Amino acid sequence: MASKETFNTNDAVLMDIGEDYKDIRESVQRVCADFPNEYWSSKDEVEAYPTEFIDAMTQAGFLAALIPEEYGGSGLPLRAAAVIMEEVCAAGCHAAAGHAQMYIMGTVLRHGNDEQKRKYLPDIASGKLRLQAFGVTEPTTGSDTTQLRTRATRTDAGYVINGQKVWTSRAQHSDLMLVLARTTPASDVPKRVDGISTFLIDIKACLGKGLEIRPIKAMVNHHATEVFFDNLEVPSDALVGEEGRGFRYILDGMNAERMITAAEALGSTRWFLNAATQYANERVVFGRPIGSNQGIQFPLAQARIQADAVDMMIRRATALFEQNLPCGAQANMARYLAAECLWNAAEACMQTHGGFGFAREYHIERKWREARLARIAPVSTNLILANIAQHTLGLPRSY
Repeated sequence: MASKETFNTNDAVLMDIGEDYKDIRESVQRVCADFPNEYWSSKDEVEAYPTEFIDAMTQAGFLAALIPEEYGGSGLPLRAAAVIMEEVCAAGCHAAAGHAQMYIMGTVLRHGNDEQKRKYLPDIASGKLRLQAFGVTEPTTGSDTTQLRTRATRTDAGYVINGQKVWTSRAQHSDLMLVLARTTPASDVPKRVDGISTFLIDIKACLGKGLEIRPIKAMVNHHATEVFFDNLEVPSDALVGEEGRGFRYILDGMNAERMITAAEALGSTRWFLNAATQYANERVVFGRPIGSNQGIQFPLAQARIQADAVDMMIRRATALFEQNLPCGAQANMARYLAAECLWNAAEACMQTHGGFGFAREYHIERKWREARLARIAPVSTNLILANIAQHTLGLPRSY
């Protein structure tokens, strides 16, 4: 039976997109105003990391939104973090360069020991340290995290890690990296989720000493990399939480990731709709604005309807998360709806602009490429459908 969901009706106020956390939204908008489309296009052309933007977001305290005040953060709820990233994308900026810090940090916060929290969280909050890299996906196992081939073998001094990760974004621009590795073979544990451990790696201290990072050229500027571990020695205090329970530790982080990236997709949807409606009202063909044509109107109207549904699903998921209630299904639903909504809005915007949508000066093509990724990463929409089918509807596991 599904768990009962409880909500405070006084807080369950129906709002239009972009109406809660008004002060935070306005503050984010002021920061983003200094980083117009031209800034992002220049970074995109040379695949450069937006250091200036990340520094500005850090100085404003936005990337430390979820870190408790005792460790130098703001201690805000997940909904506030989602709002921050929504506004970043609605302004045409690229949230992916900084979003990982929010949800990766949660693993250390919830499952790290007191010494790890005191050592890392204040420096992450201040921007002295960047935690932007999350080593999970592997070339042969893909999204099947339980079948990781990266191994961490216990030694007298700590652990030795061997293996490979792929599509690890921002590893070259981070100080720390969270890594999942098997500490017990899958054949020796009762459940496939057992025997996986989480490690917090000091990238700079390990480079050239068993750690190698290679960039992957891709159609979007996410600074993707391959990461190789060749007898990398790490101290015992690199282990986060208990050995063998790492898969469970990242589940909450994955739920937060789903919600934050869903909010980003919602923000980008707003950007596409604003760009498309403005252009449709101004562009005159055959003596009238192209926005008067139903072929233009209907796809944009559909995307706007979907955006409102996405907004409410994100609010529902974050409300459950903040009350420590089961929220995996809602997080996945929000992420699925957001990815589909974003792609529809991107397509409608591209079609509205016609040939000009391919011109870099309009910035549509850059955001369009980013929108396509949302249906694949950080989680495939097909994987979400399989999860809902099996764990929410109770259908047999597919193979």
